[in-house]
Amino acid sequence: MDVYGIAAFRSRQQVLHYESILSRRGIPVRVLSTPREVAVGCGLSLQFPVEYVRPVQEVLSREHPANLIGLYMVDKRPDARARLTVLSK
Repeated sequence: MDVYGIAAFRSRQQVLHYESILSRRGIPVRVLSTPREVAVGCGLSLQFPVEYVRPVQEVLSREHPANLIGLYMVDKRPDARARLTVLSK
């Protein structure tokens, strides 16, 4: 089972901007294709370990990104479709 958080944005520029901000704060992030369950946005999101949900939420609440679609938790199971849980919008 693979569980991780994602931050989905409407703008690729915002994805890259927040990748830099979160990385500088010591949060391990990487750019990935937005899961089809989110189905909106620029097609790219930031992935981060689920244990970093709170620090990511804190950074984004301070920054107020206009192009943020939301934060999600993805639960990928090898024998089933990924389950997506909305953490904030």
